[in-house]
Amino acid sequence: MKKHISKLVFGALVVIFTICCAVNVPIGDAVGSVWSLLPPIVAIGLALITKEVYSSLFIGILAGGTIYAISQSSGVDGVFMTVVNDGLISNLADPYNVGILIFLVVLGVIVVMMNKAGGSRAYGEWAEVHIKTRTGATLSTFFLGVLIFVDDYFNCLTVGSVMRPVTDKHKISRAKLAYLIDATAAPVCIIAPISSWAAAVSGTATDVDASDVNGIELFIRTIPYNLYALLTLVMVVFIAIFHEDYGPMKKHEDNAAKGDIFTTRSTVYPPDDQPTHTKGRVIDLIIPVLTLIVCCVVGMIYNGGFFNGESFVSAFANCDASVGLSLGSVIALLLIIVYFLCRRVLTFSDCMESLPAGFKQMVPAILILTFAWTLKSMTGLLEAGEFVSGLVESATAIKVLLPAILFVVAIGLSFATGTSWGTFAILIPIVTDVFSKQMADVTTTEGIPSMVIICISACLAGAVCGDHCSPISDTTIMASTGAQCDHVNHVSTQLPYAFTVAGVCAVGYIFAGFVQNVFAVLGLSLALLIGVLLLIKFIVGKKDAAQVSTDA
Repeated sequence: MKKHISKLVFGALVVIFTICCAVNVPIGDAVGSVWSLLPPIVAIGLALITKEVYSSLFIGILAGGTIYAISQSSGVDGVFMTVVNDGLISNLADPYNVGILIFLVVLGVIVVMMNKAGGSRAYGEWAEVHIKTRTGATLSTFFLGVLIFVDDYFNCLTVGSVMRPVTDKHKISRAKLAYLIDATAAPVCIIAPISSWAAAVSGTATDVDASDVNGIELFIRTIPYNLYALLTLVMVVFIAIFHEDYGPMKKHEDNAAKGDIFTTRSTVYPPDDQPTHTKGRVIDLIIPVLTLIVCCVVGMIYNGGFFNGESFVSAFANCDASVGLSLGSVIALLLIIVYFLCRRVLTFSDCMESLPAGFKQMVPAILILTFAWTLKSMTGLLEAGEFVSGLVESATAIKVLLPAILFVVAIGLSFATGTSWGTFAILIPIVTDVFSKQMADVTTTEGIPSMVIICISACLAGAVCGDHCSPISDTTIMASTGAQCDHVNHVSTQLPYAFTVAGVCAVGYIFAGFVQNVFAVLGLSLALLIGVLLLIKFIVGKKDAAQVSTDA
């Protein structure tokens, strides 16, 4: 009954939104207008309500193609040309996307090979002896995620494949594992000076008028004010230590404690039931993972020109993460095959059989990514980014509230488009334009006003938050894939946690606009988060006690 009511409410909201769009802007003028937000609203809303991610994404894509075709007066055939040619084909032909898919498939193959060799089994047995509590398993997952800070895709898939056997043994739900992975992917990468995210931000930041400003140095100055990333890490540790879950996650964790780690739709991903070699040792997991890490890092700095004279940091800033990751993973795969053959835990036939098996493991992620990329193309054709940036520029009169405004707008834009990189690429130039007079005489990073740093940090924090929440975000999809968790389950259980931190951050950025002191802002935000979490702990505990007394 509740599900039907939710569908009716969502349908009514979509109808109301559509009517408002039509009243304010004719659909023929949809490009760059409020109409551009309708496709992601439809896709995300349907996914959360129906729990069907493929159909929901496709309906959102179809809505975007229809609106764009009407605006271009191209008829019914224009709808399908937009969806198929400008959407699906263009995204599958995009070199960056292809590189990510190659990396995804190769990692799937490596995971299958580690399972067959017995490395995953041996690590699980080792962890059962040395990691004896759920807290230990949770914190181990957290620390591994923090250590792998080079790239969020790499983080999600590696942490998931390594820690899945451990969290399963300690009855941690797959939804909780997906949250732990997601909370240590983008939030860690956005505060790590050596990462693909730092490279993207520094590339955007160097477009400011100050020609001598170093992008990496500017990125480093934003880290203390990146409240969402920092507070998300604090929240993960709090939850791990106190075992306090709430919202849909509590149901998943309660079921996991009883032995059901999936709660719903446990067959979304193929089970890890490949036959394992009895000679497998923990080293048969550690060596492949380290090989993959080293090769991917070398691949990224090679692509960035490190071996042609660029510094290590500059090489990261200049690299194409897609090319670097795919190059590194392919080389790692070849080395890992040689390693397993030399160890005689796998035969050549076993290695070759792992190729299609690894691809099969990644089919759900590939489908969701393809549809998510296509939906982003629809919002791009409808110029959703330009529409939102126009709204931001009109709200810059009250500059003291600008950090909070930018944070909220960045969340909405990143959530709707599923891209944090695209979000801060749109919003950071707006910040520099707003403060153009103050930036005119700046020649070094140290000379940039604190308010500019705070506003850029707010853009980055909001972009990560929206990306963290969005069902069509690449990183969110990768976290589901790494945990082998139903994607909609991951999104629905993660949203209350992300919104809790986002609410605290919004207050923190309002305070930052007035105070502009990093220690005061961080102190207030941290205290507020701990206070909110303790209040939630009290409320949940009271409900549990009432439930126990009722059952008794």
